[in-house]
Amino acid sequence: MTTRIRNKDAEMKKRKGLLIVVSGPSGAGKGTVLAHAIAECPNLRYSVSVTTRAPREGECEGVNYFFKTLDEYQRMLHDDEFLEHQCVYGNCYGTPKRHVLSMLEQGYDVVLEIDVKGALDIKNKFPDAVMIFLSPSSRSTIESRLRARASESEEQLQIRIAAAIDEIKQAVLYDYVVVNEDAAQGAQDILAIIRAEKCSVRANKKFIDNLLYAGGNNL
Repeated sequence: MTTRIRNKDAEMKKRKGLLIVVSGPSGAGKGTVLAHAIAECPNLRYSVSVTTRAPREGECEGVNYFFKTLDEYQRMLHDDEFLEHQCVYGNCYGTPKRHVLSMLEQGYDVVLEIDVKGALDIKNKFPDAVMIFLSPSSRSTIESRLRARASESEEQLQIRIAAAIDEIKQAVLYDYVVVNEDAAQGAQDILAIIRAEKCSVRANKKFIDNLLYAGGNNL
């Protein structure tokens, strides 16, 4: 009996991780909220994206992004190395395929911080992906956070504000909405969603089948 329980525990631990997609408009505070969540959950891993844009002040290679030249990015695209990819605001972005799939197979929960278009591409390829839209509490919050960056011209800023409004319209396509009024609380809301998803029937189909069929009459 003890051996059987241990085997079931091992099977639970070997289950593939959850693929979690987090989107939200510029200025929603996605990076800050996810940093809080990952710090509290050792099994949650962040998928670092590839980009052709230049690093902003304080950004680090392999932590915030993998910074590539356009030629390097195009080579990766040609070799089918992205789960999703796109070019926005004159820069190209992509989610590295091999690293994400490897982490999922090892049982880690992997969070992708990508925009709406990329998120919907992921959802089409991975229907079980958990889709979370992170929203600021007001439109004024979007503008104030973008202005605080002081990294763009007024014209670029207005383009980002308009794009943020368009992204918010797509929130209805997601599974959950988390309003980011406080980064620590937003992180707790995301972790609560992950815990709930791990208890969902769709995430436990294989476990249920094992209980019904692998154990025979020993249940």
